[in-house]
Amino acid sequence: MSGNIRAELVALVSSGKGVNATVTGLARIANANAHSWMQQIAQAAIGCDGLIVSGLAAFVGLSVGEHLGISVIGAGLIPISPTHAFASPFLPARWIPAALNRASHQALNRLLWHAFRKATNQARRTVLGLPPRRKPWTTHPMLYGVSPALVPEPRDWPAHTRLCGQWLAPADSWLPPAALQAFLDAGEPPVYLGFGSMVGFDQKALLDVFITASEGLRVLLYPGWSGTPDMALPDNFFIIEETPHQWLFPRTSLVIHHGGSGTTHSACRAGVPSVVLPFAGDQFFWAHQLNRLGVADDAVSTRKLDREKLEQAIRFAQGAETRQRASTLGRQMSEENGTATAVAEIEIILNI
Repeated sequence: MSGNIRAELVALVSSGKGVNATVTGLARIANANAHSWMQQIAQAAIGCDGLIVSGLAAFVGLSVGEHLGISVIGAGLIPISPTHAFASPFLPARWIPAALNRASHQALNRLLWHAFRKATNQARRTVLGLPPRRKPWTTHPMLYGVSPALVPEPRDWPAHTRLCGQWLAPADSWLPPAALQAFLDAGEPPVYLGFGSMVGFDQKALLDVFITASEGLRVLLYPGWSGTPDMALPDNFFIIEETPHQWLFPRTSLVIHHGGSGTTHSACRAGVPSVVLPFAGDQFFWAHQLNRLGVADDAVSTRKLDREKLEQAIRFAQGAETRQRASTLGRQMSEENGTATAVAEIEIILNI
């Protein structure tokens, strides 16, 4: 679809602000593109049996489904359907009493709709000829690429709201560069260090702490969107480009990451422990889940990175009991086929 989403997301993540700023920034991206997205989706969906919507295009897609009279299924990597089982993943769990878990989801979802509503309704009128919508959609099916081994499926969810398991494409025949394979073959399984799309942090200061904390370890560094560091790295560091997690993580001993849903699932499915340094949004939620399952220590703050806390988190991850729990979790998740589960559910919903 139209728009430079990556550039917008880089600017948003770089701001490093709280949940209100994140919601506002995401809404700005969607609102700027609402008209063009609605046109594109409405054209693409003509003659279709149903429409799967996700992320920033969800409200636009729901409007198109309403206009065409076809079934709409929501899809996501973060469980946002209201439940008593846990608080909204976008709010720190320690702030929310358990009795308010369901209300926290409802409040966040209303906040999201409020931020998207004006542009969505304008596009509904000009593109589809629909009247404005006052309330967000709440009754459509929702499928999540989330493992029930990580987040137990809530019992109070309605029918066709499912945790399917991680969504993975079929394994391909990807081959590593010769230098990466040589590094892997040269010693014990290394530590993976990467923060994906996270930008806007002091990369040098962060790496200075990691260099000291990882002394004696072999480290694979994936710079991600923050770019190759402009500094000398010790010999135990090896810089890699984007590498399939399905292939790489089973060949590591530990994954140090930001706590995004995809990386979290891939590390757990590989059967290796984690050290989590969350930056924003739902990353704190995933850090909490890993800590609850005993495959990661407490999350390490990125705002003021403490070398001793990082070293403690690495020691915890290297412990025999932690590695055993991670291995058990990996075997459990490897029995899930989240993609097939989602496809089967879609076929039931659409009666095809």
